[in-house]
Amino acid sequence: MTIKEIQQIIKDFESSTLTTLELELKDTKIKLSKLKEPEIIHKNLEPKIRTKDQPQVENIEPAIEDHLTKIHSPLVGTFYHASSPEAKPYVKVGDVVKKGQVVCIIEAMKIMNEITAPVEGVIEAILVNNKEVVGYDQVLMTIGEAVEK
Repeated sequence: MTIKEIQQIIKDFESSTLTTLELELKDTKIKLSKLKEPEIIHKNLEPKIRTKDQPQVENIEPAIEDHLTKIHSPLVGTFYHASSPEAKPYVKVGDVVKKGQVVCIIEAMKIMNEITAPVEGVIEAILVNNKEVVGYDQVLMTIGEAVEK
């Protein structure tokens, strides 16, 4: 099986409604999944003491504002800010990006997948670290509207 055939299988899988795929041929075995990695939640079992003046905080995760465009990971893989360890990051917070501009790479099965900006705007936040494993549909970055001068 050639790399081009494998890449085509991955593209077809990504655009399909399948959530998992296992393919085994003579000398090749491919396993693909769109399922997120199981999340491990650590809960503190000790009772918390709260005074009247302290508000109860329900949501621990940072809220992503609705007016921002989210860049989601289209697959499970490893997130890279740059094309190589020596290269400058594709983008950093505050950079203005054009629609279709490469903003990062997700490596899956030794294939580097360029992730592009879906809209023009300003990078508001980068929510993952370099070389971090990301899940399918995980938010990688947010883009806000570009301010005209």
